[in-house]
Amino acid sequence: MLTPRHVDAILLIYHHPVARNAPTIMEHVTSFERYSRFPIVRVNTELGFDSRLRDLRFAAVLFHYSLFGSERHLIGPTWREYLETMADAYKVAFFQDEYHGCRKRFAFIDDWQVDCVYTLYDPCHWHELYLKHTRVSRVRHTLAGYVDEAVLACRRRWVRRGATRPIDVGYRARKLPHYMGAGAQEKWWVARDFLARSAPDLVTDISWREEDRIYGNDWYRFLANCRGTLGAESGVSISDPEGDFIAAWLELLAEQPDIGFEEASERLLCRYENNIPLRTISPRCFEAAALDTCQLLLEGDYNGILVPWRHYLPLARDFSNFDDVMRAFNDPATRGIIVETAYQDLVASGKYSYRSFVAGFDEALIEDSGWWRLHQEQDARQLQAEFRSRERRRHSRRAAQLALSRHKALARKTCDRAVQLIPLEWRQRLRELLGLPRRPPL
Repeated sequence: MLTPRHVDAILLIYHHPVARNAPTIMEHVTSFERYSRFPIVRVNTELGFDSRLRDLRFAAVLFHYSLFGSERHLIGPTWREYLETMADAYKVAFFQDEYHGCRKRFAFIDDWQVDCVYTLYDPCHWHELYLKHTRVSRVRHTLAGYVDEAVLACRRRWVRRGATRPIDVGYRARKLPHYMGAGAQEKWWVARDFLARSAPDLVTDISWREEDRIYGNDWYRFLANCRGTLGAESGVSISDPEGDFIAAWLELLAEQPDIGFEEASERLLCRYENNIPLRTISPRCFEAAALDTCQLLLEGDYNGILVPWRHYLPLARDFSNFDDVMRAFNDPATRGIIVETAYQDLVASGKYSYRSFVAGFDEALIEDSGWWRLHQEQDARQLQAEFRSRERRRHSRRAAQLALSRHKALARKTCDRAVQLIPLEWRQRLRELLGLPRRPPL
């Protein structure tokens, strides 16, 4: 048996489906590889366990938030067996969607001896969440996303100052489950209430239907075609660290599966609203700023980053200032100042870029671990390149397998439909000629 090889690099474990998805996850994942001063070896659990890892022991492990997006943590038994061999590695976990499944997340932190947690929750809530329920020694704040090079490339391609944009206000949202509280509903409420008040001559492309969602560069192109966009703070207004809320919610849902939000709020949610709120700025705010799209947002804190009437036009929650906001939006000079200020402060400054985020992560890693050294950086860089190449090949094979499965399913469905067009008597006769038993008529 080979002696395990120790690698001065960070093993980044994440999960991302092969199918097309929103770009936010991969922008976050690849930022470490692009900007960290340390070698990063990233592995996607969607592609299974890479056997090349068995003989490698990494100096640090980064558990990406994409592993914990549901109640089911996307780390299989083989992964768990391997991670048990790296008890001495410094372990960092990034979390998002932290408001439910808390008990399982807390257990993960303690079971795998996570040293540092990055959270979207404000520091005032760290004690009642991670410091109270786990043995983690470090908690740090992060944002859901930052300014990515992809959106800047789209800016260079599509944004032309003074050019006419075909859409006045464009927006996409989705209806989120009631148990997330009123805060999570604001993303589609703002769309509903805006459409109810907007003038007939305002050109809008606003939807909260799942089938109307837009992904990848198509989303950036859509934003670049809009003079303005809507929005609200991301996150939820109900958290469930003890697990009692979700139990009560499931009981209510079993009793009345089609319950509306207002009734659910009256019967249960109101008792938990804003118990531990998770409200944060959305990466969409940075995207809009990068593409010179004026933001009409519900009033909020936005992590203290966005300032009303400086970076965005603030809509009151009751829309009582709707006319004032639209008057400002329809004034090219006012809108232009807000768009330019948002771009300069949020994008051109570099303060909220992925490069700055990763630089801060590197500094925190050095400060928190206290022992980081790079003895074999060249070897680690070669390993990084090797795993990047391996992941591309494994991703291509999986994509080809999925495409083949889809084609087979489509062909099978087409054949079944064709067979149904053949009269039953002819089908029975064909079965006899082939020596197959006759099927009784349906």
